[in-house]
Amino acid sequence: MNVMEKLTANLPGIERIERGDVVSVVRLHGVISSTPSPLSRGVINLNAADSAIKKAFEHDRLKAVALAINSPGGMPTQSALVAERIRGLADEKNIPVLAFCEDLTASGGYWIACAADEIYAHRTSMVGSIGVVSASFGVRALAEKLGVERRVHTAGASKHRLDPFDEEKPEDLEWLRGIQSALHEQFADWVRERRGDRLSTDRDLFDGDVWDGKRAAELGITDGVGSLREVIERRYPDAKLVVAEPRKPLLARLGVGAPAASLLQAAEHRLAWTRFGL
Repeated sequence: MNVMEKLTANLPGIERIERGDVVSVVRLHGVISSTPSPLSRGVINLNAADSAIKKAFEHDRLKAVALAINSPGGMPTQSALVAERIRGLADEKNIPVLAFCEDLTASGGYWIACAADEIYAHRTSMVGSIGVVSASFGVRALAEKLGVERRVHTAGASKHRLDPFDEEKPEDLEWLRGIQSALHEQFADWVRERRGDRLSTDRDLFDGDVWDGKRAAELGITDGVGSLREVIERRYPDAKLVVAEPRKPLLARLGVGAPAASLLQAAEHRLAWTRFGL
């Protein structure tokens, strides 16, 4: 221990300088949504994850960055923004990135995983769901029964679409299918760009299906079966695992719980997981 380390060893708020190689771990757990959570728990978006991602690439003796991903997916834009942020820093600093699928890495979660140079999954993991889904409710009959009259005034023929209080219109469904097809193709292009000739040609990999970890590796959706600690210890035996924690929002730092208004959001996020039986 040098003189500076001795002086700072017992000072509160000052980290001791560690020697040796480092592998940073970024935990990306939850539904991908731009809607902020008071505690940033169970939500992935660029705003919530950026501080941890940036911190992960700042170590002087950094050997690699590991992404621990557990997500049913969510908004495509936030998925792409997080993936692009990771890929940008990896290219800038010339650091390899390894993604590790936990219980579920589906849809937007897999989009983020493809930002890595290599992807691994546990044999029991569920991986894939390369597709696009939209869901809503129709409450027209209920509104009529309750005597509720819907009033919407617009300027622009295409301003108002898919109103749950109205019958579905063919032109609205055609518009929705067009949007979904465009997003689906962007998703597929990203996977092809990142996975290249590792992808199997034996079947359609872009039909929204999900596979267990072993089958995902066989199809080239991932690079192999293994957990984060197992693979990192084998690849970087002398490196220390360091978790890059995101900056906590104000309410979390004050220890304030989530307001009751967020219960609906929590229910929606719960539904995203139940689509995969979790």
